[in-house]
Amino acid sequence: MTPADISGVDVLVIGAGNAAANAALAAHEAGARVALLEVAPREARAGNSAFTGGAFRFVHHGVEDLLRLAPDIAELDLASIDFGTYSQERYFDDMGRLTEYRCDPDLTEVLIGGSYDAALWLHGHGVRFQPALGRQAFKVDGRFTFWGGLACHILGGGAHLTATLHAALERAEIPVLYETMAVGLLHGDGGIDGVRALHRGRPCEIRAGAVVLACGGFESNPEMRARYLGPNADLAKVRGTRFNMGWGHRMAMDAGAAPAGHWSGAHAVQWDMNAPPYGDLTVGDRFQKHNYPFGILVNARGERFLDEGLDFHSYTYAKYGWEVMRQPGLFAWQVFDQNATPLLREEYRIRRITKESAATFEELAAKLTGVDPAGFLRTIAAYNAAPRPDVPFNPNIHDGLRTQGLAIDKTNWARPLDTPPFDAYGVTCGVTFTFGGLRVSTAAEVLDITGAPIPGLYAAGEIVGGLYYHNYGSGTGLVAGVVFGRLAGAGAAQSARQGGSPT
Repeated sequence: MTPADISGVDVLVIGAGNAAANAALAAHEAGARVALLEVAPREARAGNSAFTGGAFRFVHHGVEDLLRLAPDIAELDLASIDFGTYSQERYFDDMGRLTEYRCDPDLTEVLIGGSYDAALWLHGHGVRFQPALGRQAFKVDGRFTFWGGLACHILGGGAHLTATLHAALERAEIPVLYETMAVGLLHGDGGIDGVRALHRGRPCEIRAGAVVLACGGFESNPEMRARYLGPNADLAKVRGTRFNMGWGHRMAMDAGAAPAGHWSGAHAVQWDMNAPPYGDLTVGDRFQKHNYPFGILVNARGERFLDEGLDFHSYTYAKYGWEVMRQPGLFAWQVFDQNATPLLREEYRIRRITKESAATFEELAAKLTGVDPAGFLRTIAAYNAAPRPDVPFNPNIHDGLRTQGLAIDKTNWARPLDTPPFDAYGVTCGVTFTFGGLRVSTAAEVLDITGAPIPGLYAAGEIVGGLYYHNYGSGTGLVAGVVFGRLAGAGAAQSARQGGSPT
């Protein structure tokens, strides 16, 4: 396939991940002729969506809503599982609290209001869901209790999601032009009517009735990370694709688009310190290390530097990567005893892992590369000796089992580390995606600096600014990609029919 084969389509989608594929499918269902441009080769397609673990945060009112997405739930022992509910009000409260009440209220309302329909839409296109037992619910006294708002994950994570969406694209005969990077937008009398691109290094122009930008953030670009995220951000590892270089941001703002969101912020987690610079699809998201609430974190001085038990990991993991990045040497070690081991997720048992084990803390201290042994032993001693209330440990709730009198107290799940052998996992910062993006309307139209829609230009996915500030609740990114992808695709199809007029 060549650029000439797709030039003149109604809707041209830039990107081939979750948001892009759903935009293309929505435009196709609206009657448009659609094509996608993907900068990566076919085997590396779909951007960060290919690396996701599949968390999907949606409004639900109990098990009946979940059964529509995952009928296999009916085969479980439902008497031993409390799925709870997750209301729109609670979702909105979580978004506000996590972003320090900076998230755009109108976009957030669209995201939340469309979240369950987004799950149904994916299910209708063949995406399978499963209950998040063991990830968002632990078995305590014979019963699973869900916490953190997340009831389901996509079965098979990013591999299943992207394979299923691309199979849907193929069934709809929607072409994807690989190894093609959009580098600029074309302006016609009615608005945006295509892109300038490089197809396998050769310049070309591809015309379209409307364009959807769904080409990710700028997290893969070390120069942009340093410029916007701050000192040493260029040294961070990248959890996912190496192809999200920020070209969508650049060409949209060159065309007059208004920036929005937290340009100095990004989703960043604790990631194996010896992981490669970019994501590895053979490992997926398993370099992440999210069970730190059940242990402690120490830096090169051997000191704790944050409250590991501040909240469920779903609400702290996306900001604690930056806390690791601020430590000397840009690394830390997560330390656990055998009481915590049964709670650790599968990602702690992969072959490619930075792990040390020892029967005593003195022995472990000598094995923690880069850590001051004396400082580490002082920290462990103080942590284990700190007074605690007489309350039971419970990983499904904020149990209030906290230390008292430390420089940084651990406010939940603060059991002493006293059962050997002791395990430590080396972590650094892994950037997932950047928060700064384009200002869009609630219909996913890209807005210019006056607040008016740019005719023929839409956006979805990580390039949308205004949803996330400082922090992130797990599972909202995929939902936002579907919700705004569908809006963008439908709006672009309508715009193309009207000759570039905004919806």
